Amino acid sequence: MKLLLVEDDPLLAETLSDAMHLEQFTVTTLDDGDQALALLSQPGHGTDLVLLDLNLPGASGLEVLAALRRHDSDTPVLIITARGAIEDRVRGLDLGADDYLAKPFVLDELEARVRALLRRRGRHQALRVGGLSFDPEAQRFSLDDEVLALPPREQRLLACLMRHAGAPVDKARLAEDAFAGEAMGDNAIEVYIHRLRQRLKDSDVNLRTVRGLGYLLEAP
Repeated sequence: MKLLLVEDDPLLAETLSDAMHLEQFTVTTLDDGDQALALLSQPGHGTDLVLLDLNLPGASGLEVLAALRRHDSDTPVLIITARGAIEDRVRGLDLGADDYLAKPFVLDELEARVRALLRRRGRHQALRVGGLSFDPEAQRFSLDDEVLALPPREQRLLACLMRHAGAPVDKARLAEDAFAGEAMGDNAIEVYIHRLRQRLKDSDVNLRTVRGLGYLLEAP
């Protein structure tokens, strides 16, 4: 997943970039509104989520947001700014921001909001890993062009793994994303992982355990 961080405070930018790297993002950091405007004005900008400060040198964060929304209504934008006036929040949301976080904030809250935005987007975005595909609108999985029928819990677990394909997903994240806070013991998750492996064993999709990190779904 590719994240664009637009923040002119170098210490905060470094802190947020490090935190997002730990969340398995590839992070591009810009400290100037004009640079962000040039990047996000392109239809093929290749960014999965934007963390956007409002008070920037060059173009303002609101100008950057407006330019992005002229051609892209899907990429999530989380505004992070010290400007706490209600009119700033309203203006940003009216221009198409998905969420708003006022400084100072704790990293745990930022990370939770980023995950929530990506879950919301992922519900509507088709996914493919090798011969495995998922149509979220129809809630249908296919494997090598054949429908793959799964019980609801296995559906949620596999969709979570597909959204994070190529990166390990730990049991805590699986419990949060796949089971919506439902109490699930480690052994129960291992049972579901085993069932999914059995379903995928004759395909090019590999679901493997990464010791100490969790489970990784990948394909050649």
